[in-house]
Amino acid sequence: MLYNGEVIFGVNFVYTTHIPFFGHFFRCLSPNNFHNCRSLANFSTKCTRVTLIPGDGIGPEISSSVQTIFKVAEVPIEWEVVDVTPVKGRDGTWKIPSKCIESIRQTKIGLKGPLATPVGKGHRSLNLAVRKEFNLFANVRPCRSIEGFTTLYDKVDIVTIRENTEGEYSGIEHEVLTSIIDGVVQSIKLITKEASYRIAKFAFEFARKNNRKTVTAVHKANIMRMSDGLFLRTCREVGEQYDGIKFHEAYLDTVCLNLVQDPTQFDVLVMPNLYGDIVSDLCAGLIGGLGVTPSGNIGNEAAIFESVHGTAPDIAGQDKANPTALLLSSVMMLRHMNMHDKASLIERSCLDTIREGKVLTADLGGTAKCSEFTDEICAKIRNA
Repeated sequence: MLYNGEVIFGVNFVYTTHIPFFGHFFRCLSPNNFHNCRSLANFSTKCTRVTLIPGDGIGPEISSSVQTIFKVAEVPIEWEVVDVTPVKGRDGTWKIPSKCIESIRQTKIGLKGPLATPVGKGHRSLNLAVRKEFNLFANVRPCRSIEGFTTLYDKVDIVTIRENTEGEYSGIEHEVLTSIIDGVVQSIKLITKEASYRIAKFAFEFARKNNRKTVTAVHKANIMRMSDGLFLRTCREVGEQYDGIKFHEAYLDTVCLNLVQDPTQFDVLVMPNLYGDIVSDLCAGLIGGLGVTPSGNIGNEAAIFESVHGTAPDIAGQDKANPTALLLSSVMMLRHMNMHDKASLIERSCLDTIREGKVLTADLGGTAKCSEFTDEICAKIRNA
């Protein structure tokens, strides 16, 4: 099913959704930035450069796998490989290298492997920094059961849509200095009407364009009455604009409980940042883990697709990594670029390899190396 590009008044999303399996994503264009963006029809032919951030640990290996598969599939992409090894600024904080930032600004689209997240004073999550730099406000993560990869659940088909820019992940933290007591820190949860409306509109438009029937707002407004209350009220407001889509609202803890009892009752979940981080990983667990779950971060001026699993330093450089998550994320990216035929070819070859179960990496229940798994997918592409 293929939908033509459409500009939605007020939010101005341009959607390019093609969904045989993993294709739940958007390309978003701001009306104030059309001079920086290629037209939807010309994106695949004129904007062939894509920023590739291999990442840390197993990142270079799985990125190489994707590059190999793309070459065999003859995808018309020119990779611009950049490093995001943090650079320490004069103020002592660690920042993204300017070359990486400039590359994404030019290409407006990127594929990113896993990045290590340093913890401690003077360090900031590089994943968070990338999202902040390009205002990638929506994280879209489709979680759908994969035939041939048995888990405790089947027929899972959930999409989590996470507000990506504020909430507890706003990065506003400080130590409370007082002469009365030591060891007190404070973290600010920032929720705005604008961001809440933007993500709610995104979720409902996603549901409408993908023939989804229900959008559920996940919240804790019973406890955080002002912050989550604002988010929930905004979702209700947006929901009233969509007669054909049911709107539900549920507490975070109730959603988590119900997900492990019967995940098939959920369709599209929209939620603030922290809740989305937790629930999206939970949903990934239902289908077999982060190693098979794609993800995309969408903004008005750029989009970055990524594998959301860890860097797995214990197996780095040993040809043991599973490239599925990054590969399926790259499939989302191709559909974002209007390269639907190439996306379907690669996706089908990957999922057929898993379904057959003959050449699988260890985490998928097999004994194959990353390179062997990659070769099997390539063979299917050649024989397609």
